[in-house]
Amino acid sequence: MSIKGKAYIMGAYEHPLRDAPDKSTPQLHAECAKGALEDAGLTKDDIDGYFCAGDAPGFGAMSMIDYMGLRNVRHMDSTETGGSSYLLHVGHAAQAIAEGKCSVALVTLAGRPRQNKFFPGGGGKPGQLTDGPPEAGYENIYGGSTHNTYGMCAMRHMYEYGTTSEQLAWIKVAASHHAQYNPNAFLKDVVTVEQVVNSRMISDPLHLLDCCVVTDGGGALIVVSPEVAKTLNRPKVKIMGAGESPKGPMGGRGLDLTHSGAVWSGPIAFGEAGVTPADIKYASIYDSFTITVLMQLEDLGFCEKGQGGKFVADGNLISGVGKLPFNTDGGGLCNNHPTNRGGITKVIEAVRQLRGEAHPKVQVPNCDIALAHGTGGSLGTRHGAATLIMEREA
Repeated sequence: MSIKGKAYIMGAYEHPLRDAPDKSTPQLHAECAKGALEDAGLTKDDIDGYFCAGDAPGFGAMSMIDYMGLRNVRHMDSTETGGSSYLLHVGHAAQAIAEGKCSVALVTLAGRPRQNKFFPGGGGKPGQLTDGPPEAGYENIYGGSTHNTYGMCAMRHMYEYGTTSEQLAWIKVAASHHAQYNPNAFLKDVVTVEQVVNSRMISDPLHLLDCCVVTDGGGALIVVSPEVAKTLNRPKVKIMGAGESPKGPMGGRGLDLTHSGAVWSGPIAFGEAGVTPADIKYASIYDSFTITVLMQLEDLGFCEKGQGGKFVADGNLISGVGKLPFNTDGGGLCNNHPTNRGGITKVIEAVRQLRGEAHPKVQVPNCDIALAHGTGGSLGTRHGAATLIMEREA
């Protein structure tokens, strides 16, 4: 069953805080939900579907439904794929709505990583039995971390295709050009290619400015049925297609550091929507690191494999300058990467663009079709990819 045209995103809210020492994680979830409901013109009693991921504390959906006083929920989903979870949730909400399981779905994300130490999951001392993930005993002994596994991807891409640090830097430069117009952005200063490549090395070849920000906060979305959408006095953002795919090293037998799960999730979403990459006016691309953006653009078909470096160079991702405006809120590289999970903000900015509500300096003219894509987990080991294609309904 196709979800094309079966559901609409009618509410979107991004929490304005980037540092939240005086708020709890449940409170941030609830404030995001309130903001999205107000944006849509609905109340919490209208919600009959709830979607969250591992950032929701306690018993996840059960705890948050009780905390927020959602009394009419008849469908819930706590699918966990890291930062891409919330793109999957939008697709799953559309499926649930199409099947009659719910008619008003709430998706929330929130967290406070700036207030708490972040411990990568699983494992223990070498040789120690643990209840961590099954790969821990085989991989943790090598000291893999978020930064160095992404660094490996960048290094391999450079080796295979001749990609340069200067080309990667253009992704950060584009994000910074957009962030200067976002009053809530964590980093608002425009940077140059030289500043990026001369920033402190974090994991060769990735520099400090190749890395995303670490922020508190969150966001929420409201996905509704066509019948509910007709009753709301808000611009209608139609869900046209969704795709999802896991990718892992398969015990070392399927390790390829130069592509992401987007090579599978992208064609599914494009096929369902009935469009091609050439039809996309705006793209929200997961940007945990600059290399994440480059590989996803290739894998989604915006350019040939190995040509991503040339594609992103010379301002090609800057709104009003290049061919493919991306992350016009500043993205995770400059604006917001709440609780180390950047997927929901990608959908929120795509909704703003389709509504014509982005900042005038970055608003894409006649933006009628947009894409949001997320890669949750680790690009260099295992991750879940999710692609969402949306259309403005006149």
